Amino acid sequence: MNANLMEKAAHSGAWNPKVAGVTVLTLVFLCGVAAGALAMHLGWHDRLHQPAFDTPAGRTLYFERLSKQLDLTPAQAEQIQSILGDFWQYYRTVLSDSKTRIEQVLNEEQRKKFERILQESQHK
Repeated sequence: MNANLMEKAAHSGAWNPKVAGVTVLTLVFLCGVAAGALAMHLGWHDRLHQPAFDTPAGRTLYFERLSKQLDLTPAQAEQIQSILGDFWQYYRTVLSDSKTRIEQVLNEEQRKKFERILQESQHK
């Protein structure tokens, strides 16, 4: 019976192209929402968006991946973890010093804008 109604509606010109277009767009949008929800539920989002390299989670993830891929012995892992700790400390120092030096060149308004730019880049 449903097929009969569809056939009658199609022959009578009852299909409004605008309504059909909106319906199709709505269905496409809802499919995207469902796919996004599924990706979040299955953890795909986390795999695609790794933590930043200079965060504790990023450092841990980097070391674990390095250790696994290189099949490090416990002694090697300990030494490399120490070396990476030194590197990350150096990295933080360079970033901090660079920020301070840049701020010294800028006027007050530019410093505020610069701070906003840095905050926005950390949230991406």
